[in-house]
Amino acid sequence: MSTATLPAPGVAEADARRRRSLFLVFLCTLIGAVSQILIKTGATNLARHVAHPGLLSAAIGMFADPYLFSGYALYGVSAVLLVLALRDGELSMLYPVIALTYVWVSVLSFLIFHESLGGYRIAGIGLIVVGVAVLGRRTSQ
Repeated sequence: MSTATLPAPGVAEADARRRRSLFLVFLCTLIGAVSQILIKTGATNLARHVAHPGLLSAAIGMFADPYLFSGYALYGVSAVLLVLALRDGELSMLYPVIALTYVWVSVLSFLIFHESLGGYRIAGIGLIVVGVAVLGRRTSQ
C-alpha cells in the first residue's frame, strides 16, 4: 500500500490549467513562425509583381496574395490562442516562451529559404532556449 499523498483537487485542476496555458503559448510560437514564413513568401511574391510596393499595394497584396493572407490570418489565430492561454496562466511565466518564435523562424528560414545559420545564430538560439527554460522554471513558494 502506498502512503503517497495526492494533491488537493483544486491544486490538480490549477496545474492542469497552467499546463494547458503553456501548451497554447507554445502552439502560438509555432503558428507565429509559420505565419512569418508565409508573410516573407508573400512579400517576395509582391516584390516580383510591383517594383517598389508601397503601403497601398502591400495592403491590397494582403488580400490578393494567398501567402500574405494566410500569414496574417495565422497571426490572428495566434492572438486568439494567446488570449485563451493568458486567461489561466501566469504572464511572467508564459510570455518568455513567445521568444521561441525566433528559434522556429530561424530553423524554418534555414530549411525553406536556405538562409545561413552560422555559429553566432546557433549560439543565439541556444541562449534563447536556455533563457526561456530559466525564466519558465517554477520557483517553490
